[in-house]
Amino acid sequence: MMTTKLAYGLALATLLGITGCSNNTETASTADAATSDPGEVTVLRFSHFMTATDDLNQQIFEPWAKKIEEDSKGRLKVEIYPSATLSKPGVTYEAAAKGTVDIGMQAHGYTAGRFPLSQIVELPGISNTAEQQTCILHKLYDEDVIASEYADSHLLYMVGTGPGALHTIDKPLRTPADMKGLRIRQPSAVASYIIEAVGAAPVGMPAPDTYTALQRGVIDGLSFAWQPVRAFRLDDLVNTHTNIPFYSAALVVTMNKNKYNSLPDDLKKIIDDNSGIEIAMQAADVFDVANAEIMQEARDKGDLMIEVPDPLNDPDWSGPLIEGSQRYLDEVAATGLDAQGVYEKVKAASAACKAKA
Repeated sequence: MMTTKLAYGLALATLLGITGCSNNTETASTADAATSDPGEVTVLRFSHFMTATDDLNQQIFEPWAKKIEEDSKGRLKVEIYPSATLSKPGVTYEAAAKGTVDIGMQAHGYTAGRFPLSQIVELPGISNTAEQQTCILHKLYDEDVIASEYADSHLLYMVGTGPGALHTIDKPLRTPADMKGLRIRQPSAVASYIIEAVGAAPVGMPAPDTYTALQRGVIDGLSFAWQPVRAFRLDDLVNTHTNIPFYSAALVVTMNKNKYNSLPDDLKKIIDDNSGIEIAMQAADVFDVANAEIMQEARDKGDLMIEVPDPLNDPDWSGPLIEGSQRYLDEVAATGLDAQGVYEKVKAASAACKAKA
């Protein structure tokens, strides 16, 4: 089933890429003809699924929008639409690529098969922090290892969210045996394969739906980095946590290519000067700081904390994690991509980014 999803996602990406190239040719003359009329205001609609009070929205997205407006002297205005009010969480990247929205932020894993090579970075053992994962993603993009997956949009940046953990209500998960038969929310195909490998049932759903699903017993637990536990008020429900870095989700922030190309060069430069690795690392720091704070808050209120810091060398957890990782790589390879070769490049980037930290 995953092979079909991956193949479909890649076919869709290719189609969108072709369409994007066609549109870009059409709009090139528009970009050349664009003038820097100081009286003209271009509004950019920015869609994301985080809440308005989320750390990322308040500390990164809102200041970024303000900076864009200030640097452009009011000629660019960014309107932010949080909580998936403008586009659904799983289609926001495509909405930005097609121009339904101008800028969008989406988790890579929300669309199965859409970013198969980028998601190799999610595998266990690749990163320990949001900062390291963010560094890895940008390094791979700059080295043209994963750049083709974003060819139908104008990429602004990517950011890791930090290692995922397992969170439940009164269900300690000390070994894989404790997960058998449980329904666990999964954010991506990578996490899904690993959850299946330990004998649990992965349930896919966007982050905003997890509170109600857990409250109503639709799921028994969830896999999340710590920051969204507070962002989506899950800390009101969960009280048992297994700190096991078995996957690391990431987000992509991108802009419609035609919208970008339609801007005069000076406004393009303002977008470019406020994008890239620098703001990505600022966003990563927001996740790393929040992850540590929220984990400590859980300890302080007496939640049960189970620590599995090195699962790939843990006698209970290593087998399922390796099995799940290989299943994902095999499924990507079945679509004709060099999954194993990219995996080796991912590991090399991981080592280089860890050395920088």
